[in-house]
Amino acid sequence: MTASRRQPARRPGRPVLTYAGRSSAGLGAADRHLVKRFSWGLTPDLVAQVRQAGGGRAWFEKQLSPARVADAPGAEIDDWFPTVAADAKQVFDDDQSEVRGAWEVATDLSRWTIARRIASNRQLLEVMVDFWSNLLNVSLFHEDSIFWRTDYDRVIRANALTSFEKLLQGAITHPAMGLFLDNAFSSKDSPNENLGRELLELHTVGVDAGYTEDMVKASARMLTGYRVDVYYPKFQAFYDTRRHDTQPVTVLGFHHENSDPDGRPATLAYLSYLAKHPATAERLARRLCSKFVSDQPSDDLVQTVATAYTTHGTAIAPTLRALVGHPEFAAAAGRKVRTPTEDYIASVRALGVQMLRPVKDESFANAMYWQLSELGEAPYEWPAPNGYPAVDAAWASAGRVLTSFTTHRSLAARWWPVDEVRFPTYASLLPPMPATLGQVVNTVALRTMGEKPTPAVRAGIAQLLGIPLSTPLTRKQALGYWTIRGILTSLLDSPLHMHR
Repeated sequence: MTASRRQPARRPGRPVLTYAGRSSAGLGAADRHLVKRFSWGLTPDLVAQVRQAGGGRAWFEKQLSPARVADAPGAEIDDWFPTVAADAKQVFDDDQSEVRGAWEVATDLSRWTIARRIASNRQLLEVMVDFWSNLLNVSLFHEDSIFWRTDYDRVIRANALTSFEKLLQGAITHPAMGLFLDNAFSSKDSPNENLGRELLELHTVGVDAGYTEDMVKASARMLTGYRVDVYYPKFQAFYDTRRHDTQPVTVLGFHHENSDPDGRPATLAYLSYLAKHPATAERLARRLCSKFVSDQPSDDLVQTVATAYTTHGTAIAPTLRALVGHPEFAAAAGRKVRTPTEDYIASVRALGVQMLRPVKDESFANAMYWQLSELGEAPYEWPAPNGYPAVDAAWASAGRVLTSFTTHRSLAARWWPVDEVRFPTYASLLPPMPATLGQVVNTVALRTMGEKPTPAVRAGIAQLLGIPLSTPLTRKQALGYWTIRGILTSLLDSPLHMHR
């Protein structure tokens, strides 16, 4: 097999990045499982952090309080994408004056999100931001909410590990959500039911809670008053007491006279009630269990998590503690398929890629966006209100697998993207040489993925390369173009990596 592309020469003056003395191995099976479920993939640095914390559960506890986690790598990423920090008015003004299109800011939000998931030490936070962003989805490039999308992301991030009550109140009353689901133009004279319905169906109690069409209408009436102008030069979000419907509201046991033209206190009380509703507790518990344990969690697991959620007033940290403390969590290692985004980011982390400040569209930190777009799961781009699916079947098609395999090869062979990035030397992945192919495969897997591959994976790599596992290899042979690249690509293609 001959190489179709040549590896770019290393630029002079840059220190060599190696795996020497560093490995993603070193965690017991239970710790490795916990960390893989609540991070975007193992790295030598992450393994060191877990061991320094005193194990997986101690690391998990610290991660539940992101402010306690020093995050210089995340801060560096923040500095690369300053447009993400702009307020909605600035995004709108720059778009109208053609200084910078709102779509460019939205694309930067996606790139910043990917980069933070790769580099940040606050891995659990990044995982939960993704989870809640799908539950409370606002599509990234929606025509009107696009101006508010970065601000909406800040609300999700600020509340991702606080309580669902606070998160729901912040998200549902946010201008981005109001624009995405038409509540920003709803009024007592012309109520729009879209957000009122999705609040019940998708965001809280679910379709089986027993609400009626009259309750959907009441839900929509309660949300009137939250308005957004998206016209130049008058661009603002405000509450209009003249547009709020002041009729009494009754929904699933909640009743409010709602007689004050300023309906915001009543709305917050309504959202609080829905957040604490038993149907919401069970629905969120099942969704959390499906994401972090298995597609078909037991009723016992779901009820354990729902009870913790209710007992602690919708607080997210104790809810997650109940999930990881259940025996079913420990038994679920390796049984979830990684979504394309999880796969991609874990691949970059496993390969030891070190991004540098992007300076052009082809820079690694920018070009990643196009790879994720091809994989079909670029952050926040699901067009419907229900967010990207989290069940395995949604991401197990032949097309998805083949696209992932193509991306794995591009990354492992260092074909594209290759600008503004550093890769470890291939030689630093190897054991002391000479060594058998089997020893090389084991060492490469331990240093990149934290565990040895199964006999079936090892046999598959040997078959691909046409070399028996017992064959001794010299350093030069192991570093042959398709030998080391074939090993890396095959490991990424295998269940060892594609499952978590």
